[in-house]
Amino acid sequence: MIGELIEIRGKKLYVETFGEKKLPAVLYLHGGPGEGSHDFYYHQAKRLGEHVRLIIIDQRGVCRSEGIEEGEAFGLRDLVEDCEALRDYFGIERWSVIGHSFGGFLALLYASAYPGSIEKIIFEGPTFDFELTSRSLIRKTSCLLEKYGQRNLAEQGRELAEADVSIRELTEGYMELSDHLGEHRMEIYRHNHDNPTDYESYHSEEEWDEFYDRSEFHFDLLREEGEVFRSLLPLLSTVPNPMLLALGKFDATTCEKQIKAFQHDAPNGEVTIFEHSGHTPHYEEPDAFKEEVLRFIINEERVFSS
Repeated sequence: MIGELIEIRGKKLYVETFGEKKLPAVLYLHGGPGEGSHDFYYHQAKRLGEHVRLIIIDQRGVCRSEGIEEGEAFGLRDLVEDCEALRDYFGIERWSVIGHSFGGFLALLYASAYPGSIEKIIFEGPTFDFELTSRSLIRKTSCLLEKYGQRNLAEQGRELAEADVSIRELTEGYMELSDHLGEHRMEIYRHNHDNPTDYESYHSEEEWDEFYDRSEFHFDLLREEGEVFRSLLPLLSTVPNPMLLALGKFDATTCEKQIKAFQHDAPNGEVTIFEHSGHTPHYEEPDAFKEEVLRFIINEERVFSS
């Protein structure tokens, strides 16, 4: 274990901190739901920790955090309240937030509930609307299925992307279709394969299996609750904080409709594009990502890699 377990609202969260206390504080919220924060730690902790007070967590019930028990009350709002309780735990007056993918969804909810606790927000490849994201990901999955010779499945995907079905059916249909890509599945998300994440040096295969079981249960509970299927696009116009939408050029997660909504509705929003990235600029273009984060959060024009 690299970080520590901190009890927040009756549950132990896995937390890693980097950088001096006097530096601007930044919270990182991972995607998924349930993906965990290891890849962000691996690529950005040292880079950003020299310039900000970086706080990285595995969300409630995810990976290295304490698991959620059968029958335990848990929902989307718990993840928001954990953020605010964690800020209070560290005695931070205001901090900035980086939310990746589903972490962007969570960051927008958090900012809507507690705008006074937040300085600035960076949405990295976020979803603000699971229906729009699912349809977009299904379309990209269909293109890849076609590329690898699975034409019948590709056609099924194209039909599903346009079908009048529930958001949950779309989400689960996407998961099923994407599994058929096998070893090519990550092509849905990743464009630049030059910066892999080292997982094996930190935890054993058995530990990762245990971590992912916790995360899967976390995701199952959120789907059962259903609040993750509510569109957050109407919230964009209500959040006054400066917001940066950071997108990989080849990412399908934040589809065109969501980008246009952000550009039109976010009162203090700006957009930046990473030209050589898919869904994860923080490790596909780690140095460029660091520089953009620091430009936006602490107004550094350029920070050269050490």
